[in-house]
Amino acid sequence: QVQLVESGGGLVQAGGSLRLSCAASGRTFSRYAMGWFRQAPGKEREVVAAISSSGKTTYYADSVKGRFTISRDNAKNTVYLQMNSLKPEDTAVYYCAARRMSASTYYTPTSTRQYDYWGPGTQVTVSS
Repeated sequence: QVQLVESGGGLVQAGGSLRLSCAASGRTFSRYAMGWFRQAPGKEREVVAAISSSGKTTYYADSVKGRFTISRDNAKNTVYLQMNSLKPEDTAVYYCAARRMSASTYYTPTSTRQYDYWGPGTQVTVSS
């Protein structure tokens, strides 16, 4: 079992940058694939980025490719989302999620149904 909490959200102008952090509890963080999702008002939750338990494999949604970077520091039990060149359409609540992996160290789950644990979310607002 793992508990997650996001931080780093806030208000930023279009073209600016933010770095989100997700801190995880527990001793087995390195066994979890991690993902970032977002949900805007009136829209379904969508995947933003994902990273395998080893950190060797990543996935990005087309809408953020080239602008966002996901990374993890297993020694600190933390996953990050660096967001550059932010656009108003990036405005949403951003959620951190974790999926326990048994053997695979390269798999990157991209569906909400594939994740076991979720943080409470952090608001990101991008003004035009």
